[in-house]
Amino acid sequence: MKDIQMKQELIELEQRFWRAMKERDVATAMDLTDFPCIVAGSQGVMSVDQPAFEKMMRGATYTIRSAELADAQVRQLSDDVAVVAYRVHEELEVDGKPVSLDAHDSSTWVRRDGRWRCAQHSESLKGDPFGRDRQPS
Repeated sequence: MKDIQMKQELIELEQRFWRAMKERDVATAMDLTDFPCIVAGSQGVMSVDQPAFEKMMRGATYTIRSAELADAQVRQLSDDVAVVAYRVHEELEVDGKPVSLDAHDSSTWVRRDGRWRCAQHSESLKGDPFGRDRQPS
């Protein structure tokens, strides 16, 4: 039962993080983040400290309209470290235009002072692993 509760808690925290991003709730997003946080995605890999994270959130040039998470997998690595991975469908507005995307995300959560915080997050766009679906024909 404890294992199921921990998994549900981490999935709910991941969903809460997405809501904070959607609502531009900087305080909640920062409260859920363990700094410096490692972030990996299509634009590269970076270590983000608290001031840089706040600046990124406040200066975002896109709007998340919705983010639907599915097929979440959770693995607890120790009492205070767990990994969450899932599919996500995002509806966004980028440069004033609607954009839809499907991706696979993962986060590493650490428990400090009895609270889980995200120490690492990565996003991979769904598609051919060799990028052939993005190559001109």
